[in-house]
Amino acid sequence: MSELEARLAALAAAGQTITYGALARDLGWRIAELTQALEVLMDIDARAGAPLRAALCEGRLNGGLPAQGFYEKATALGLHWDDPVLFVQTQRRALLSPPQP
Repeated sequence: MSELEARLAALAAAGQTITYGALARDLGWRIAELTQALEVLMDIDARAGAPLRAALCEGRLNGGLPAQGFYEKATALGLHWDDPVLFVQTQRRALLSPPQP
């Protein structure tokens, strides 16, 4: 598990989200490096039919929602959403809920 994946897993386990800037600082990365790595994780998650871990990130001025690039990447991956708030809530709910036996 990469450092980014571990950090996102810890956030999900704690029921938390994080801004891109705070996550980049925590990892010692530039924002461009973080967004590229998040897009790779979105590819992996979409192929696995898993919730998008990148949904745990939020833009500083986006009212708790991810940045526009998140939605653009989701669309490019063939994920359809009409309501960005509902789409993110659904992704986060799946990430924050423990797997059912």
